[in-house]
Amino acid sequence: MVRTVLIKRTFNMKHAYLNLVALCGALLLAAPTFSQGPTFGLKGGLNYTNLAGLDADDNNARVGFNAGVFARTMPESPVGVQLELLYSTKGNRTTYNAFFGLVEQDVDFNLNYLELPVMASIRVMDVVDFQIGGYAAYLLSGKVKTSGDLGSGSGEIDKSDFTSLDAGIVGGIGFNVGENLQIGMRYLHGLVDVIDDSTLSAVVGDAQNRCLQVYLAVGVGGN
Repeated sequence: MVRTVLIKRTFNMKHAYLNLVALCGALLLAAPTFSQGPTFGLKGGLNYTNLAGLDADDNNARVGFNAGVFARTMPESPVGVQLELLYSTKGNRTTYNAFFGLVEQDVDFNLNYLELPVMASIRVMDVVDFQIGGYAAYLLSGKVKTSGDLGSGSGEIDKSDFTSLDAGIVGGIGFNVGENLQIGMRYLHGLVDVIDDSTLSAVVGDAQNRCLQVYLAVGVGGN
């Protein structure tokens, strides 16, 4: 029986949060005016993702992207509901040893989702926008790439090996610059095991999506 040993590396989001807060603060100080920000429009940014769970909590992260549309209800109120529809790429790299350490192989999981976050939007002093809620996502496609002692290759994933629907909780903060611009960061914590195949589960364990996002939202309708 093949015994797999995952090589764990720290998924350190603390520094990413601190660096982004510093960047957002600098932009806000430089902005001449503030407002309630955009109420609908386009948004996009970067994803820093991982597959984490009981057995695979610190694998190598993947850098991807998110892009789509958003809308916020009740623009005159400090409390509203923000809805988004995004194309979002997730996944990670798993490095494992087999045959008592004689074989080492890297496996990259690149998963592409249609994602629907639904969040309460709480604005403070028209500048800071706190967002908290949940998300649902549908797996559109994906690829698996391998490299190492057993050779290299890539191909489309068999969607029957993965859970089609993902869901979880989401929270973040945005900074409004002018009427039509918002920059921010967000963390999505998946609650669904994305692997639905016993062989793949032996490699990555019980894995859920973890995602740190930074984004830029541009729209119309700010006050």
